[in-house]
Amino acid sequence: MIAATLGLLTLGVWTYLLLARGGFWRADQTDAETPPAPAVWPAVTAVVPARNEADVIARSVGSLLAQDYPGPFEIIVVDDDSADGTAAAATALAGAADARRLTVLRGQPLAAGWTGKLWAMSQGIAAAGDAPKYLWLTDADIAHDPDNLRRLVSRAEAGDLTLASLMADLHCETFAERLLIPAFVLFFQMVYPFRWVNRPAHRLAGAAGGCMLAQREALARSGGVAAIRTAVIDDCALAANLKRQGPIWLGLTRRARSLRPYASVGVIGQMIARSAYAQLDYSPLKLAGTVLGLGLTYLAPPALTLFGDGLARWAGLAAWAAMALAFQPMLRAYRRSPLWGIVLPLIAALYGAFTLRSAIDVWRGRGGQWKGRAQALARAS
Repeated sequence: MIAATLGLLTLGVWTYLLLARGGFWRADQTDAETPPAPAVWPAVTAVVPARNEADVIARSVGSLLAQDYPGPFEIIVVDDDSADGTAAAATALAGAADARRLTVLRGQPLAAGWTGKLWAMSQGIAAAGDAPKYLWLTDADIAHDPDNLRRLVSRAEAGDLTLASLMADLHCETFAERLLIPAFVLFFQMVYPFRWVNRPAHRLAGAAGGCMLAQREALARSGGVAAIRTAVIDDCALAANLKRQGPIWLGLTRRARSLRPYASVGVIGQMIARSAYAQLDYSPLKLAGTVLGLGLTYLAPPALTLFGDGLARWAGLAAWAAMALAFQPMLRAYRRSPLWGIVLPLIAALYGAFTLRSAIDVWRGRGGQWKGRAQALARAS
């Protein structure tokens, strides 16, 4: 009786997720549609915070210099106390004919009460001044197709958006990446269903920090990046503030690509652990609820299928099939075999372990590790 009840409960969870969670699993919010071009192309400044990115910054900033944007466009790279020659690698691009649009700033020492990325970003935004209508906030390890900015601005202008953000196509070639990266995007969409984010009347807000086009005046009205200066999940915090100023939009893309490979499960785990406990507001109760929820949602279905009988087994099998089905659109987007859907319970178990690691790191005073900095809030420790 208990097993059957558990089976029906987990099947009910997946019925809700498939039918009532904003269609997150469909992966249908993309930039495939071509927005209408504006009558006048507004000024844009790209702000690129960079810390120890010498191996990729030439490709990322080079892709910014190659944009076919018809309006005024400048690029500001903020070197955040790099020790690997990042500034020199970016400055070397100034030899290009159109690199007069490129400025490389040496960042000031990290101010107390700020995360490193937001502190660097704030300096770039200050240097941009009041000239641009939009600030293109993009990471130093993201490369863009030449038409990406033009299409982003067209979308923002057509929808009068305060923020247009793209989830970059993440590196997915190694075994560890094939195992964990498509699920990373699936889980992100489960927490922040893109349809709900893109609905002005819905209070949910989210963004992907690798590529965000923000309306400068709306950002200033929201308090700027200073208002979120301690945020570890800074992109979603920024999106929440900007959605209070007007509509936002978030979608999947292949026009922005991550240049950063993840060689092992451990490296990906470190990336997840950087912000997982912050997503739970550093709450032990939410952590316990998340672990129990992962067990019910992902581990109970295969356990009931393999070891249960009667109604419990059939309900578990149906729930397992539902989760495999929910994974298929994302697997297609990343050009992976549909058979990966069967191992989603194992993948979810690994994400649960990464979340526990994130909490332990915070409790040990090492939370929010990013480029040698522990950035989790002091109160979380």
